[in-house]
Amino acid sequence: MTSIDVHELTKEYGSGRRAVDRLTFAVRPGRVTGFLGPNGAGKSTTLRLVLGLDRPTSGTATVGGRPYPELREPLRRVGALLDADAAHGSRTGHDHLRALAVSNRIPAGRVERMLEETGLAPAARRRTRTYSLGMRQRLGIAAALLGDPEVVLLDEPANGLDPQGIVWIRELLRRLAAEGRTVLVSSHLMNETASFADHLIVLGRGRLLADTPIRDFIHARVRPAAKVRTTDDARLGELLTRHGYEADRGPDGAWTVRHARVEDVGHLLADARVPVLELTQEEATLEQAYLDLTSAEAEFTADRHQEA
Repeated sequence: MTSIDVHELTKEYGSGRRAVDRLTFAVRPGRVTGFLGPNGAGKSTTLRLVLGLDRPTSGTATVGGRPYPELREPLRRVGALLDADAAHGSRTGHDHLRALAVSNRIPAGRVERMLEETGLAPAARRRTRTYSLGMRQRLGIAAALLGDPEVVLLDEPANGLDPQGIVWIRELLRRLAAEGRTVLVSSHLMNETASFADHLIVLGRGRLLADTPIRDFIHARVRPAAKVRTTDDARLGELLTRHGYEADRGPDGAWTVRHARVEDVGHLLADARVPVLELTQEEATLEQAYLDLTSAEAEFTADRHQEA
């Protein structure tokens, strides 16, 4: 199947500002790759460069070894959603997809199939200006998948979707990857990205910060903690301190033992016969790891302690 390959990709604008700075990475088939980074990190610019919507200052971005503009019948090779408002408001959802199909020699049956698959069949004859944001998002996904492409690039695909729609897009992304397709998804929703991504590419100020499996990314940056609740706080606190654990007691009475696994703390408490009301693992999250990595890379930040 087809991969996306970016090599030394750079994009400068007139002011000399580099939106993308010598990026090199590959997006491989058979997995969902999450594309993350703060606002201004260069994600949208990179996607535009891959899709031939902008020209690089230097470097290359290829799909299956060729620049996007050189692809024959590109909608059959690459499906993309960058803007949910791409459809003309006076066209119906059906007509929008039909025009794309005709211009790319895609069988008409694919139009009906995509309308069904994205849940838009009941609204297919309505003008798209009457669609909600979630419906326009579904139409954009239908357009991206219309040519049955090997490569799928989606920018914030869950934007505007209701909870049922979010579950649907999550399952769709996993299925596309399971079919051997190359799937790249840009998102700001960390918890949602963690639910579908196998691999991560993280940008900051136009540079590559991480290119790694998601589990490795999380475990390398955030260590887990154990949560303990007991009827004997004094003994628990003394025991943890004596064995070198760092722990804090929260206002709810539960202790958070940093950098600790449940099994280790459990054996310690059992040996000391400390009564346990609760012992659970607080797993590290993608959000924690992402913020740890990108805290110094955000272009726009707010003082969390400043009153509005």
